Amino acid sequence: MDAIYRGWDRWDKGAVSDKIVNSHQLPVISEVISKHLRVIAQSILRACRSVVKWSTAALAVMVFQFMVCQAHSADIEPRAYVNTPIGVNFLLGGWAYTSGGLSTAGSSPIKDAELNINTEVLAYARSMDVWGASGKFDVILPYSQLSGSAKVNGQPRERKVSGFHDPLFRFSVNFYGAPALSLEKFADYKQDLIIGASVQVSAPLGQYDNEKLVNLGNNRWFIKPDIGISKAWGPFTLEISTGAFLFTDNNDYFGGKRLEQDPLLNTQVHATYSLGRGIWAALSWMYDYGGRTTVDGVRNNDSSSNSRLGATLAVPVNRNNSIKLFANTSIHTSAGTNYNLGGILWQYRWGGGL
Repeated sequence: MDAIYRGWDRWDKGAVSDKIVNSHQLPVISEVISKHLRVIAQSILRACRSVVKWSTAALAVMVFQFMVCQAHSADIEPRAYVNTPIGVNFLLGGWAYTSGGLSTAGSSPIKDAELNINTEVLAYARSMDVWGASGKFDVILPYSQLSGSAKVNGQPRERKVSGFHDPLFRFSVNFYGAPALSLEKFADYKQDLIIGASVQVSAPLGQYDNEKLVNLGNNRWFIKPDIGISKAWGPFTLEISTGAFLFTDNNDYFGGKRLEQDPLLNTQVHATYSLGRGIWAALSWMYDYGGRTTVDGVRNNDSSSNSRLGATLAVPVNRNNSIKLFANTSIHTSAGTNYNLGGILWQYRWGGGL
């Protein structure tokens, strides 16, 4: 999921930066959305698949993720680099459904994998003043129920597991074009060019069984430095970010082996359009490259060259609450997770003068 942020956004963390709007300007839609929750998520997923087919013929997102075997992939996350009034707190809760399998190297013992994952996520974020620039800290805690089947060394196997993923912690700062502003002063702010950076850390605290190839946790740390640029032209915004996952070793991988992994590079491009009254939609593209693994000193031929397409729709409910629908799907997968994902995220915000 590849799971699980970007997003947050992958859960989409970019949602924590929506501009504050007045409740009397917005329609109340929460009852309708809650009534048709699953139908809406599935419809958006089907629409995303259709877009992928059209794009491939013409020319070719917390925040959710899951970690399987040798691969790691980022969350698709539009609006990661936007300005937000300082002192605002965000509580996020959501659900996502993931269905798919793995594209593995010829040397991998896993073949014909099919996985289904239901993920619930809880997250918290707070905007802050970082020496005059706008910044943000967030923490993400996903919990999943995974079921699936595959052939391991030619033998059919089934896997059912539930538990927590590795928690994610991130600090970000916009060091150009997004000054730290109170809610009162933020009302006069208009975005032009924003340049920012972030550092995300994953702690090895999730579910892990060294006798299984498929787990929710990873039994290792990673750190992901990232830099992003966001440029606005009226209601349209183009955002480009690039970063790299840097992994520690897993010294208890599948039967006590040692797993090493090269850095995995990640690039995301997001085109966002504001529809007014706090409503916005985004179309996103993500590309992963690298991440070749070594097990007990033996190099695997499993370097990733994976791309995904995603769509996001955010709709405010009132001054303090908003709802986000999101979906993404694989365009090309050379190694690692090959899946479709759809879900919904609720966000509540308070503090900072709200």
